[in-house]
Amino acid sequence: MLQEYLKLNKNILIAFAASITISAVIAQILSDQADYLNTTYTTIADYAIYFSVFSGLFYLDNRKKYRLENGETDTIKLKHDLKKLIASLGIAEIIYTIARWALQYYLLTINYDPYLASIISQGISTIIYMIVVNLSVKITRLYKDGN
Repeated sequence: MLQEYLKLNKNILIAFAASITISAVIAQILSDQADYLNTTYTTIADYAIYFSVFSGLFYLDNRKKYRLENGETDTIKLKHDLKKLIASLGIAEIIYTIARWALQYYLLTINYDPYLASIISQGISTIIYMIVVNLSVKITRLYKDGN
């Protein structure tokens, strides 16, 4: 069970590392945009990168977990776990989005460089996200019941 939590957290952190890097570059490229547009576009890029990387890593770590002895996919177990994972991530995503957008917008309005505003807001929001995800995973019992 601890190993499953570690793999999940590893995947989240790697996905956020990729996202933070690319989002900072995009924020700087869009520095001539209004603060709310820069923040919005950067947040969209953040999500696209994060979910692409996280999904790929999660699949690689868990592809064997849902294989039956006959080689087919255990769709019942997969759907069950995906519902729990989506519930856990969904709650955290809502909180993350609000915190990230508000923080980056605020930092831009007080004249932080766009790349720095993106990095700081995403870093703080990621810490909040990690706390909420880990609490949600425990509440939904994602890694209980023989998972």
